[in-house]
Amino acid sequence: MARFDVNAARAQRMEAVGRSWSFDLDGDTFQLPTELTRVTAKALQQLDDNDVDGLLGLLMGAEQFERFTRHDITMQDIAGILEAYGKETGLGLGED
Repeated sequence: MARFDVNAARAQRMEAVGRSWSFDLDGDTFQLPTELTRVTAKALQQLDDNDVDGLLGLLMGAEQFERFTRHDITMQDIAGILEAYGKETGLGLGED
């Protein structure tokens, strides 16, 4: 039976989608990870389902999130970001 090489599989995924996914907002560029660590996934589980700021803060990190909060952004904008992010990365965030 062949052994599964986690590092090789990860490298293949990273080559296909990259380490991060980015979006632009009013001249600023923000990056979200294409894969989540176990620690991040566990922290996401602890969030209330409606904690959009908590979700974005975990994905962006403190520095990016602080910059993000300076923008006048609607919930519909955020839904669009999360939908596009999910389609590109296969991560279903903000969904029921």
